Amino acid sequence: MQIYQNRSLVKDKLKMLPFTLISTICIVCIFGLITLYSATGCKFFLRAHKQILYYITFLPIGILLALVDVRYIYKYSYILYFIVCVVLVMVEIAGYKVMGARRWIGISALRIQPSEVAKISVILMLARYFHDISVYKLKKIQYSIVPLLLIAIPITLVIKQPDLGTGIIILLITASMFFAAGITLWIFIITFIAGIILLPIIWNLLHNYQKKRIKVFLNPELDPLGSGYNIIQSKVAIGSGGLSGKGFAQGTQSHLNFLPEPQTDFIFACLGEEFGFIGGFLLLTLYFIIICYSLVIAINVRNTFSKLVAIGIASMLFWHVFINIAMVTGLLPVVGIPLPLISYGGTIIASTLLGIGLVMNSYVNKDVDIVKSHY
Repeated sequence: MQIYQNRSLVKDKLKMLPFTLISTICIVCIFGLITLYSATGCKFFLRAHKQILYYITFLPIGILLALVDVRYIYKYSYILYFIVCVVLVMVEIAGYKVMGARRWIGISALRIQPSEVAKISVILMLARYFHDISVYKLKKIQYSIVPLLLIAIPITLVIKQPDLGTGIIILLITASMFFAAGITLWIFIITFIAGIILLPIIWNLLHNYQKKRIKVFLNPELDPLGSGYNIIQSKVAIGSGGLSGKGFAQGTQSHLNFLPEPQTDFIFACLGEEFGFIGGFLLLTLYFIIICYSLVIAINVRNTFSKLVAIGIASMLFWHVFINIAMVTGLLPVVGIPLPLISYGGTIIASTLLGIGLVMNSYVNKDVDIVKSHY
């Protein structure tokens, strides 16, 4: 079997692409560039060419990924997972350290953040595992322990970098896919109880800056010029935007440097200040369309693997958006989670667009049957 058997097959698959989803993604990308310019002003052109390059590189790659026979993705999902785990170990050994965190690996200016790719690999690994396991076995606790042990490896390596935010995202994606796969409720109850019992140990394992962020979340005024500074300025920015905002590139919090690094984790605060509630609502509506479209695709897919892949990607986007916005509005502690396709950064854009490519792949291959690997 060839990945692309003939030209007519490729043309047929191109016609099946969900162009509504692609169009919505393009609108979000344009929104991202506008917000990036608004957040950075004269510094925009230093970053814009890279951001545009990320968009025009990985969106076509995502579309090409949609045309691949889903059975190939299924076949190599475990291999990708193990490769990513090896790369995460390499980050610990030879990774680049930036601002106290060792999260990047690469050569010279070409660097990637493997923890972002880990989210995709975990989704594919879990989708294959649950595809191969019978519904009867899913009700048995011992068959739930295996995937828990498998996801513990990347989560541990990611948190150790330290990158608590991505570790939490992977954990939430796992919980979402467990629920979608039909795992017995007892697993969630036992895991929740175990988490409560282990809270003191988890607290002691956190870095000092992470503990301080949690304390500041409970009381931002505890350290208004230190750990609480970002969240206070973020809420000031969003609150001052009102209904329609101060206007394009008219934000004071970002342009007068009250809001540090407004182009990354706190870019929604900049958007809220300059475009107000209306701008924020418009962006959330676009995200809502993408996530709902992905879930509708999941409902209409025949094989379990593709169904769970689409659900996994939808949950990844949902948790990213939810936590980022809750973070910048003070509803959750600051954990360093970017806003998909809006925040500046190559690896997060790559992982998001490749994830969308997998969702489109599920749609294009919705009638394909995948033979289970019994074990």
